[in-house]
Amino acid sequence: MRARRPAFAILAGSLLAACASGPETSPADMKATFNAGLKAYDAGDYPTAYKTWVTIDDVDLGAMRNVAVMLRTGKGVAKDPKAAQAMMQRAAEAGLFTAQADLADMLIKGEAGPPNPKAALPWLILAAQQGHPMAQFELGQLYEQGTVIPQDLNAARKLYEAAAAGGVDEAKARLDALGPSAAPAPPTAAGH
Repeated sequence: MRARRPAFAILAGSLLAACASGPETSPADMKATFNAGLKAYDAGDYPTAYKTWVTIDDVDLGAMRNVAVMLRTGKGVAKDPKAAQAMMQRAAEAGLFTAQADLADMLIKGEAGPPNPKAALPWLILAAQQGHPMAQFELGQLYEQGTVIPQDLNAARKLYEAAAAGGVDEAKARLDALGPSAAPAPPTAAGH
């Protein structure tokens, strides 16, 4: 699988318009704060990025997810999977599809408790429907395995195709392993 950098930069532009602001925080101030955290993160100054984003994580979904990712990975702050999962869930419940995918991944891997793919399923579905490649891949795996939901290799193939188009190399490998679809052949002219 290719390495993924957390989608901090993507969030900067796409979520600022969706941020709720408190009475003391203007949208321009929030944008400046978010961007200051992004600049610190990109420079490798994780403690400063964390301290910056934590000041707006209650009103900015992008900052909320970024703080959760940092708690999850231990970048700039002590690693705390339970706090990361709780914060990621808040962002997921608010509709942030990257947080939905991250929360599902945490639940599948059991980062803050026992693995729970059944609890991850609704989050994967939401994120996959919004085009998140890793959520599409992980949901495809659940369809292929048939342990959490009924096995559906055609659904798995479609999800792997979407994930592969989104750059997930493992999805290409799963497609190769599954082989061609067993879809019925189209009718021929003689069959009409």
